[in-house]
Amino acid sequence: MNIAATKNDIPRTPTGDPYGWIDFNQLHELWIHTGTACNLRCPTCFEQAGPANVRLQAPELEDMAIHADAACHKGIRQFGITGGEPFLHKDILNILAYLSERAPCLVLSNGTEPLRNHIAALRRLKNAGTTLHFRISLDYADKDRHEANRGKGMFSLALDSIRTLLDSGFQVSVARRQEKDEDAAEALATFQKLFLQSSLPEDLPLTAFPDLQREDVPHITENCISTYHNAESCAEFMCAYSRMLAKQNNRMGFYACTLVDDDQDFNYGQELEAAVARRTYLTHKRCFACFAGGVACGKTQK
Repeated sequence: MNIAATKNDIPRTPTGDPYGWIDFNQLHELWIHTGTACNLRCPTCFEQAGPANVRLQAPELEDMAIHADAACHKGIRQFGITGGEPFLHKDILNILAYLSERAPCLVLSNGTEPLRNHIAALRRLKNAGTTLHFRISLDYADKDRHEANRGKGMFSLALDSIRTLLDSGFQVSVARRQEKDEDAAEALATFQKLFLQSSLPEDLPLTAFPDLQREDVPHITENCISTYHNAESCAEFMCAYSRMLAKQNNRMGFYACTLVDDDQDFNYGQELEAAVARRTYLTHKRCFACFAGGVACGKTQK
């Protein structure tokens, strides 16, 4: 059951309209945030991750184990691992071993040296029967555009990491940048051409993400939801089936989704039962990405 809000509790836009909301349905996935440390310093990173960023801390295995077990008791379908760059976490292999023994595990990575340094150990985990999937960030199918954001040499490293993971028997997908008013079919064709040229499968799954740093987004009102969405489409919002566990100020907390950890209004506390009982009001600027385009970090688009 969701916690009901009184009329006075409902947040309102500057014009007084009630914000739209999403009620939680069933826990399908739990994300673990490994901290905002990253070997890269990308100007377009919505987490503003970088080598010295400790806004979100690296949780210990014992910090997350009890919560992961509680999520398993609720029948989750997968864990997700995000950052920062997860392979900078000093205990990432033990974390992946623990989680992937309990449910399939999707790991997001920039596909550069931190990941590459762990390939042999990841192969051993796979040989032990764990289920790991990887999503590698490849912003654009153009080397210069990708490296303008990620840095020199990062394009070939990402492609090589994708190839190495595939050759090792892992399932791999690619996260790309979605441009405003793009031709999605043309974007797909451009990536498919790159994959063929790089000796990768042409049908490598792609997930497109919009500009998550955009500030000029409209407010999502109750009327917006009732006009443009229905019960079925509302159930596809991440906050209807997903929560994220992250560590900040030495405290673990469950957040509504992977995109809102910079706002404590979306920190639903330290207990999973309470976190999944919360209704999510769509007051964050990144909620518009889900409202307009159906962003879903744990699902693969094409």
